[in-house]
Amino acid sequence: MKKIYTIGHCTTSLAMFEETGLDKLIGEKFTLQNIKFEKISPAQLDEMKTMAGTYEALFSRRAIKYKEWKLKDKKLTEKDYRQYILDEYTFLKRPVIIIKDKIFVGSEKKTIAALKEELQ
Repeated sequence: MKKIYTIGHCTTSLAMFEETGLDKLIGEKFTLQNIKFEKISPAQLDEMKTMAGTYEALFSRRAIKYKEWKLKDKKLTEKDYRQYILDEYTFLKRPVIIIKDKIFVGSEKKTIAALKEELQ
């Protein structure tokens, strides 16, 4: 399976796709799920968690609602991270890219480098 989870207007994801060459593979070799309009299912999130190790690894603290909801002041559990991601798409760290049995989460330089290597 080759799948990308993101939102269509995420400039960080779009820049990453261009830098890695993914922009030319979407639709041809990769399926893109715009999580704003097609919600992540519990099964999809659980699969991501299995690959990433924790729900926390998939959780974005950069989301505006993280501050608005004062989540920084709470001690969140894995169950909490899972529920917040399912309830609010902006809490998924973007993009999430799955290539067979590998997962790439976020847009850090090391993630981009690993993804470029995988795509070669």
